[in-house]
Amino acid sequence: MIRITELRLPIDHAPDAVEAAVLRHLGITASDLIALQVFKRSYDARKNVALSLIYTVDVSVKDEERLLKAFASDVHVRPSPDTRYHFVAKAPEHFTKRPVVIGFGPCGIFAALVLAQMGFKPIVLERGKAVRERTQDTWGLWRKNTLNPESNVQFGEGGAGTFSDGKLWSQIKDPKFYGRKVLHEFVKAGAPAEILYVAKPHIGTFRLVGVVEKMRQEIIALGGEIRFSQKVTGFEIKDQQIQGLQLEHGERIAADHVILALGHSARDTFQALHDAGVYMEAKPFSIGFRIEHPQSLIDRARLGPHAGNPLIGAADYKLVHHAKNGRSVYSFCMCPGGTVVAATSEPNRVVTNGMSQYSRNERNANAGIVVGITPDDYPGGPMAGIAFQRALESHAFELGGGTYEAPGQLVGDFLAGKPSSSLGNVIPSYKPGVHLTDLASSLPDYAIEAIREAIPAFEKQIPGFSMKDAVLTGVETRTSSPLRITRGSNYQSLNIKGLYPAGEGAGYAGGIMSAGVDGIRVAEALALDCLSKQ
Repeated sequence: MIRITELRLPIDHAPDAVEAAVLRHLGITASDLIALQVFKRSYDARKNVALSLIYTVDVSVKDEERLLKAFASDVHVRPSPDTRYHFVAKAPEHFTKRPVVIGFGPCGIFAALVLAQMGFKPIVLERGKAVRERTQDTWGLWRKNTLNPESNVQFGEGGAGTFSDGKLWSQIKDPKFYGRKVLHEFVKAGAPAEILYVAKPHIGTFRLVGVVEKMRQEIIALGGEIRFSQKVTGFEIKDQQIQGLQLEHGERIAADHVILALGHSARDTFQALHDAGVYMEAKPFSIGFRIEHPQSLIDRARLGPHAGNPLIGAADYKLVHHAKNGRSVYSFCMCPGGTVVAATSEPNRVVTNGMSQYSRNERNANAGIVVGITPDDYPGGPMAGIAFQRALESHAFELGGGTYEAPGQLVGDFLAGKPSSSLGNVIPSYKPGVHLTDLASSLPDYAIEAIREAIPAFEKQIPGFSMKDAVLTGVETRTSSPLRITRGSNYQSLNIKGLYPAGEGAGYAGGIMSAGVDGIRVAEALALDCLSKQ
């Protein structure tokens, strides 16, 4: 096939305009065109230009070789890359040593799915509940201040990504197009087909629930096994080889190939791995607040006269500021038309995150405004970052009044260094609720200083960003895992054979797409290793 890029069309173009543009560009007739598929659609919404759609299309045509030679100097006409997924292995018919996947978030789901599709019939151990039961437990915290430490925003089928914006784009290098495999599997499981071609695809929480369930059903139909409420508490290692797993209720599972798809909040499992001697190291992560503005303000600032166009939808942003004290401040997990959510997994701690539904039609926009930190800020070894996070989360619980309400402050008061006592025009979306206070003590002084400098700087890019009534909600501490379970070129642990650290919890992903892609990579490495030992 031939790929054509940068086809620009007006926003209100006719349904057949894409095909007509292809015919014009290639100088062919409709009878020469065999097939056409939109690979990507983005938009140019700069304030001072006419709103237009930009297409990348793949076409099958008669006499393809001649056309490619004729357009050899046209950078917008090239052979289409092969983006299909190709399985690297197939399990022998009587393969008995079933691999184990610990965790059933995006990484664990795709690792298990690909293993199942190759015939390896994986066993999945998920400490939380199935996604619909888990949703009820999560609402229990949001509505009734009741936390289930094993079933919440962090733990359960679908992982932390289920209660997020469902963003499906990433900046990872993906030369083998594993990201396309992720998108195709989501669509097959019921996600909107548009995620295959829109520039910044997302699904949203409510739709993700059904998608995750269908993917689970496929894994089971292919011979896989999903066990919920199965918490791994011990790792049996002999001669630097994983040999088995100990479960909380007493069962032992023999396993010599185990994928660790834990997620970034499995702190007790990290401790168990550390106690078992698995090599890990502290890594950088970020801490900060959630900030909420009216979505209409963000739309006007980003889209100008195009604000409100239903084809574009709610606007997002991405901001970075390098503060004078040497810290970097940036926006994280921006959720257009979304809500700030309670994301703790441990009692008497407060953690915030952001979430959007597919429609992105809530009143407020929210994003993390976070400061990068390094192990130099929390010395003490690989587990020190967890202790650092816990101290901030416990203090946030106290600042919020000790009821799982989150501490909050108006931006104007935060910049002025005085506590807030009443809300303005921006009503915070966080549930169970926001307790107004002074956030100055909720983060280290260097972080407060950097954020106070960054917010007015962001105003230059987004007029209104530093509006007095915007709301800060604390604290955002789980931007990524505070440690890395280091692996080698074969995707196995540096010092334990058969153990495959993967995804966000192991420090190798950040978000649904990159976690899913990492799950595929690790599943392939495990499958090839299994076959090499037959």
